[in-house]
Amino acid sequence: MLKTAKQDWVIKSKSNWLNIDFISAWEYKDLFILFIKRDFVAFYKQTILGPLWFFLQPIITMFVFAFVFGKIGNISTNNLPKPLFYLPGIICWNYFAECILKNSTVFRDNANLFSKVYFPRIILPMSIVFSSMVRFFIQQFLFVIILIIYSFNGFKTHINATILLLPVLLILMAALGQGIGLIISSLTTKYRDLALLVNFGVQLLMFSTTVAYPLSAAPQNFKFWIALNPMTTILETFRYSFLGQGQFSVSALIYTSILTLVIFLLGIILFSKVEKDFIDTI
Repeated sequence: MLKTAKQDWVIKSKSNWLNIDFISAWEYKDLFILFIKRDFVAFYKQTILGPLWFFLQPIITMFVFAFVFGKIGNISTNNLPKPLFYLPGIICWNYFAECILKNSTVFRDNANLFSKVYFPRIILPMSIVFSSMVRFFIQQFLFVIILIIYSFNGFKTHINATILLLPVLLILMAALGQGIGLIISSLTTKYRDLALLVNFGVQLLMFSTTVAYPLSAAPQNFKFWIALNPMTTILETFRYSFLGQGQFSVSALIYTSILTLVIFLLGIILFSKVEKDFIDTI
């Protein structure tokens, strides 16, 4: 007669703030992939145009920027064609903002799931970052296609060696967006008023980043503070790697990396602290 091995599962409270079991999270990799698929499909489910929205969203925003900032505001694009200037900023900002907004409501949006089934909670915030990354790659493909079209029509792309930093820039955007989102999510479990300010705050933050204008066109009184925004360094480096326009600085990239690491670790620490008893307070 075969005897089955007895397994005991012990779920207990964590003893310190930074005690997330990433090894256990890896054991739930199938659930992690399922969450990514769920978030990706939910984006265009029950829509008329379906996946076309992945392309239409940045294109529509690009036309709005070109009209408002280019036509009415007459803001310089450093002699770059408007689609090539605006699209990189829009695509990167969409990814960064989505990581913040979705992570900032991860406890509230999944309270029913958290209260019924146990799994490592960190899986959900991580799945948000990766499902949004899929959309980023799709929209990035759109930008590359438009760049190729312009190059066939005589535009010199000026692609340079900094394009090798693109994986680093993507990691920085993901870590920064997740870190800020987890900080907000951890705070809003007790202070729900903050959730009402998140959308407004993200939109306001966009105007302090070089999404719709180059750093060289920023007002002198605000240029220093805009340069301190970590997303400014990421966007300027991104444009510089493809178009040869923008301000690339190794020191600025190091500063952005350090600040991103601090914000990310702070987000993980707060998440680790709050996840122990958030069901009782949400």
